[in-house]
Amino acid sequence: MARSALLGSSLTKKYWMALTGLFLCLFLVVHLAGNLQLLDASPEGRLKFNAYAKFMTTFPLIKVVSYLLYFSILFHAFDGILLTMQNRKARPVRYVKERSSTNRTWYSGQMGLLGALLLVFIVLHMKHFWYRMHWGGLPLDSAGNTDLFTVVAEAYRSPVYVLLYVLSMAVLAFHLLHGFQSAFQSLGLNHPRYTPVIRNVGVFFGVVVPVLFALIPVWMFAFPG
Repeated sequence: MARSALLGSSLTKKYWMALTGLFLCLFLVVHLAGNLQLLDASPEGRLKFNAYAKFMTTFPLIKVVSYLLYFSILFHAFDGILLTMQNRKARPVRYVKERSSTNRTWYSGQMGLLGALLLVFIVLHMKHFWYRMHWGGLPLDSAGNTDLFTVVAEAYRSPVYVLLYVLSMAVLAFHLLHGFQSAFQSLGLNHPRYTPVIRNVGVFFGVVVPVLFALIPVWMFAFPG
């Protein structure tokens, strides 16, 4: 039986991994821009965030893009699992003395584990917020929108949840530090002039985005409003 053309070769898997990964990076930027509104705990800020949440879950075009997002998350995770299994099968016996530190970082060799941890976080995160937003029967705010801000604020009153969120963002940072540059490399976008720029942008992206995400629950825990 012929292997699927979609996931047949290792090269094809890497192409799809790169494309879905870059799309998810774009989503992170959009998601972060919206979530930064949570830093404003004033009555007006709460209403503004709830209106934003309603728009992101009801606007037709965004709803279509959201299905592409769900597919990309699942496909990226599935593709990553296949690549990890394939790499281990190709080299079943690890080197007795592996000098990986001379040519790669430790997290570049743990992308499968980091991705699995992120998938668990995404499932729990969506269950706590996305699922409740759609089917949780949440109360409405004074403008008639679902009061998601209060749900988020209540979750971030828990130091355990805040700690787990921050740790998850640390995992995301390591995943991005390797994954961002690796995506361009997998697509064959290598050039002596542009590769260092991509590497620096990747480091900036991999640090700043997770830090800003982590800032939100820490800020809301420290300054509940």
